[in-house]
Amino acid sequence: MTQRVELAIVMDRLAVDEVITEYAVAVDDGDWGAYRKLFAPDGRADYRSAGGIEGNAEQIAEWLAESMKLFPMRQHLIVNRRIRFGALDQHSDDTARVQADYVNPMRFAHDDEEGDGSTAPDFVCGGRYAFGLLRTDDGWRLTEVVVEEKWRRLPERRPEAVVN
Repeated sequence: MTQRVELAIVMDRLAVDEVITEYAVAVDDGDWGAYRKLFAPDGRADYRSAGGIEGNAEQIAEWLAESMKLFPMRQHLIVNRRIRFGALDQHSDDTARVQADYVNPMRFAHDDEEGDGSTAPDFVCGGRYAFGLLRTDDGWRLTEVVVEEKWRRLPERRPEAVVN
């Protein structure tokens, strides 16, 4: 490989990694406009393994905007990113696949009477993402996001008060 080719590969890896980071930030910040812009026109996402829906970016953004109201605190961590370039479905080049693990601590919205004053997460889930990307005139864009939730930890029940 020439230095020019190696540099192009490094630049593509950085650009693809940036899309994945922007995805996490958009979900955590509830920036659904930014979320939509990350997708190619025919991009789709599948959150069914985590109890969600499957659909195009617009449908998913609407669903996330509503369902994430339950969790005002979110901190999406996407790690162990494996980036591969090459053929993706009907596209022959300018495509990438990313497999990455995630941990997603969230805090349920609490009424003032219910809340314990803590900001610590009380719901945590984890699993793996499969991202498909395509280079477009606007840069790398998501063609596919598939969530494979592997585990979740729900809040522990509070012990009932003992009445004598």
